Amino acid sequence: MDKKTTSHDGTRLAYGVTGRGPTVILVSGAMSTGGTLAPLAQQLADRCTAVVYDRRGRGASGDTAPYAVEREIEDLAALIDVVGGDAVLFGVSSGGALVLRAAASGLPIPRAAVYEVPYADTLEGGAEQEAAYKSSLREALADGRRGDAVELFLRLTGLGEEMIQGARQSPMWAGMEAVAPSLAHDDTVMGDGLLPRERLAAISVPVLSVAGGASPGWMRDASRAVAESVPQGTYRVLEGQTHMVEPQVLGPVLAEFVAA
Repeated sequence: MDKKTTSHDGTRLAYGVTGRGPTVILVSGAMSTGGTLAPLAQQLADRCTAVVYDRRGRGASGDTAPYAVEREIEDLAALIDVVGGDAVLFGVSSGGALVLRAAASGLPIPRAAVYEVPYADTLEGGAEQEAAYKSSLREALADGRRGDAVELFLRLTGLGEEMIQGARQSPMWAGMEAVAPSLAHDDTVMGDGLLPRERLAAISVPVLSVAGGASPGWMRDASRAVAESVPQGTYRVLEGQTHMVEPQVLGPVLAEFVAA
């Protein structure tokens, strides 16, 4: 991230810009920074101006307390202003939830796209698990146990214990612990985890909701439900893709939508 701007509350935001054409701001999900989406930005660069940024609390960006989703929406507004006043938003996973909340808030954008926002139609008995995660996450972060916070999140995603312990021994673990406090931000963005149909119905711009054909069925169902809940929603499946979508597969689809 070679550029800096300032959000409404004074938080410094680090961002980078590549390519030429209509502008799209890429919003990362949990446990990631703007650099995570740099490969996708490169795939878009021949058709779009792609903006990647470190969400507050990650990488080279600040993290002014107290946190509120509205502050992250203001961050997006600041980025839109600094890159010319007109930009499509694209978000991955919980970053997609932030994009949808920004669109519903009336942020002036022409359209928005998301990839596999992990909403559920019902918690189906998982309310206790969700509550336990929230409580344990708050406790771990309050105690400075960042590694434990990362473990909690990885278990929530379904990663097995052996893989989690292997990750703890890997070179990437330090980076994961560095962004662990931002897990609380994503948890707030996701709310109770249920599909916010009323909020989505308030979105007045076109929304593209994309899922991977090799992802779990509930993720495809969630992505379809997002498209069906938005008045101008479109659902698209990328065959063979998982939640870790390949930039070279997603790139052409996103570029076409951004340039529409």
